[in-house]
Amino acid sequence: MAKIIPLKEKLETPPDNLITLKPWEFRRADWETKHFIQMLRSQSAGLEKHRKEVYKSIWHLPGHFALKDGMGYTIHSLYNYRNNEEKMREVYYLAGLIDCMINQVNPLLRTDLIRNIYNKIVTLKKILGANWYGQIDQVLFPIDIQLFNHLEYRETISSAKTMKEFYGLIRKGTEEMFDILSLEYIFYTPGRGA
Repeated sequence: MAKIIPLKEKLETPPDNLITLKPWEFRRADWETKHFIQMLRSQSAGLEKHRKEVYKSIWHLPGHFALKDGMGYTIHSLYNYRNNEEKMREVYYLAGLIDCMINQVNPLLRTDLIRNIYNKIVTLKKILGANWYGQIDQVLFPIDIQLFNHLEYRETISSAKTMKEFYGLIRKGTEEMFDILSLEYIFYTPGRGA
């Protein structure tokens, strides 16, 4: 006798949307989106818990950040290396260097030493195949103030007296941000995962 396959149940079950779990958790969005979405892990847990219901009807997306413009280029470069933590960390460090060029005030950046940081950025961009175009006023990702103090990070960098100290502080700060983003946030890819 033939076995009956319950097709209705298979059609209604949303697909598994996990892309990578580590170093950062990337998931396919079950909704239409043009940009990567950054969401606190706690918010994402609620969304994932109710995916089946959400998948069937109109719903409200929990608090999140749409990563576009400069942050969009950063997340695309990170996603390209989603299975290589070392390269991802280098991309985020590169984003930290770029952020310093566009958003930092430091006496070192007002001297001919700026050429040094510019050359370092160009070299890392070539090595990593990472690029930023157009509007890039923000390239580092937003992090909840309880998790990371961006003002303190900027003040620390602005007080650097040497290029070695400057690079070291950026490295330390971007490493800390990277770890927080890894532990506290989920990233949803553009498109529709269904």
